[in-house]
Amino acid sequence: QVQLVESGGGLVQAGGSLRLSCAASGRTFSRHVLGWFRQAPEKERECVAAISWSGGSTYYAQPVKGRFTISRDNAKNLVYLQMNSLKPEDTALYYCAAVIAGDGSTWYRNAYEYDLWGQGTQVTVSS
Repeated sequence: QVQLVESGGGLVQAGGSLRLSCAASGRTFSRHVLGWFRQAPEKERECVAAISWSGGSTYYAQPVKGRFTISRDNAKNLVYLQMNSLKPEDTALYYCAAVIAGDGSTWYRNAYEYDLWGQGTQVTVSS
């Protein structure tokens, strides 16, 4: 069974850091675009970062630029989201998502472009 499983969420004070991990299992994801999305209560799901399957091309949403870093380890089928200088407005349920892509420089930032999702991990940032 193909699945994505997130981990690393938790409660942190503003200014702190967390590293989220997403483990892919059931198949290799070395040709998949991987993205991190978040959804806060009563808000739409938004992409915070995405990475091409080669790892050479990345996308960051403006609110997280300079604070979050996405990376991947294709040999281990893992994708990470390093989150620094966290703010209360970063509080949300964070999801990883995957979709196959033929071009190693491609990334996607819309939820509808992904076809595989994890269950999410909660990140709460206290002020």
